[in-house]
Amino acid sequence: MQSAAQRMTREEYLAFEETSEIKHEFFNGEIFAMTGGTFEHSAIAVQIASLLNARPSTKGCRPMNSDMRVRTPSGLDTYPDISVYCGEPHLTDNRLTLLNPVLIIEVLSPKTSSYDRGDKFKLYRSIPTLTDYLLVDSQQMLVEHFRRTADEEWILHVYQQPEETVPLGSIDGSLALADIYHGIQFAVPDQS
Repeated sequence: MQSAAQRMTREEYLAFEETSEIKHEFFNGEIFAMTGGTFEHSAIAVQIASLLNARPSTKGCRPMNSDMRVRTPSGLDTYPDISVYCGEPHLTDNRLTLLNPVLIIEVLSPKTSSYDRGDKFKLYRSIPTLTDYLLVDSQQMLVEHFRRTADEEWILHVYQQPEETVPLGSIDGSLALADIYHGIQFAVPDQS
């Protein structure tokens, strides 16, 4: 991600974002252009959002796509691939920013993988409502599920087999790897 040359306030960022043709993250006075994803990245994100939307939630949960900005208490404004809230959405910035996601899903790209696992996850952990964080690989069948415990610890479970299912306590639901990756054909690495 590339940083803008100048520093700005959050209010300046919001005004800038309203007229920008591309989305930007904002943190500590800097903006970062968000890059587009691969075909597989997009197909997986759409598949997951469709799966979540098709299953009625007993908690009244609803998935949002990457057009929904999320703000963390630690000061990050970003656009996760998928965010899910339950009950009433807590919105700010003229209903453009969600404050209470319970589940965030990032589909990994080679360029963003380290950031999504590291600094971004650290900032996401400051969201008090967030209890599930999924990292879904776009180059192989691999889902990393971080779950917040009652003791504020984050437990990691890794799923790699098509018959495995990821339990999502935050929404009283689950996602099967076979469904997440349905129809996805991974690119064969170039051997040259």
